[in-house]
Amino acid sequence: PQADLIVVKLGNPGQESFPRTTELMRALDYVIKKSVELAKPVAINLSFGNTYGSHDGTSLLERFIDNVSEIGQNVISVGSGNEGGHTAGAARDAVRVELAVAPYERSVNVQLWKEYADIFRITLISPGGERQIVETQRRGTIRLAMEQTELLIYIGEPAPYSVNQEIYFDFIPKQNYIDSGVWTFLLEPLKVVTGNYYFYLPSSVVLNSGTRFFSPTPEVTFTIPSTSRRVITVGAYHAVYDSYADFSGRGYLLENRMEGLVAESVKPDLVAPGVGIVISDGYGGTQGVTGTSFAAPFVTGAAALMMEWGIVKGNDPYLYGEKVKAYLRRGARPLRGEDVYPNARVGYGVLCVENSLPR
Repeated sequence: PQADLIVVKLGNPGQESFPRTTELMRALDYVIKKSVELAKPVAINLSFGNTYGSHDGTSLLERFIDNVSEIGQNVISVGSGNEGGHTAGAARDAVRVELAVAPYERSVNVQLWKEYADIFRITLISPGGERQIVETQRRGTIRLAMEQTELLIYIGEPAPYSVNQEIYFDFIPKQNYIDSGVWTFLLEPLKVVTGNYYFYLPSSVVLNSGTRFFSPTPEVTFTIPSTSRRVITVGAYHAVYDSYADFSGRGYLLENRMEGLVAESVKPDLVAPGVGIVISDGYGGTQGVTGTSFAAPFVTGAAALMMEWGIVKGNDPYLYGEKVKAYLRRGARPLRGEDVYPNARVGYGVLCVENSLPR
């Protein structure tokens, strides 16, 4: 209750954009350095995330967070996100992925992530039936024109830290809006090892409500950086009904979704209250809010209490980092309607500090 607070504001985003990843990295760097300078443990809350990336823990931001988690005495808690603009599957034969684009959409971008060893022929079909084949075996940028929409397509390559490949589609209007209706991605496997594919849309806050995949996939809907391995990934549940909140990001890291999944790879780690949370409105009143951005602070506060008990009060000078995560996982209580733990919806269960303190 007497913890000091350090609040770092990200830079102001440009119009219709988000703060840069580097700004978040600088903010974390500042907090960690200040913690070391003051010789105080720190519980860091990140109620921030976006959908851009392969969601496998290998992006620059995810790896940066994993590295800074080893400096000083810290615990980093991140909300799992509230996004559902995702579909996935395994293309052993030809697969049609249909995207509904709502009227008056000024731009849409779509990420396709797959293993680099897999080769697909991709045919784009516009709402009016026009077809264009995307040459995916070449690297670089492709420009196509379909009806009243221009497409800028980037064919990526694996990075030094990832075996996955990104194919990025940017839909740009020739005049005011891109063509509304059903856009189809026809995936035809030419060479298949796993055949796994993952499509992601940008955050729902920048899209019209009708823009969505026809067959969304609920798994692997985390926002980044909640996919970082060393953070505590926090989902949301409804505390009044003691039930899972269906908007809460779920799923496992991509390379760990096969049989033989080990416990260390499970995400989320646990869930906390995230529906109808009463907060100050900044004007002397209160308001109710919902989302994993409001579940994560419960776990951040729990981590602070754990570190106070261990480090400040001298019960365990090494109670930080993965050790706090391990204790919170072990102390998590069951949630109504969930029978198997850990699972892709609620991880190890519901946050319970009392059960998490070692006896």
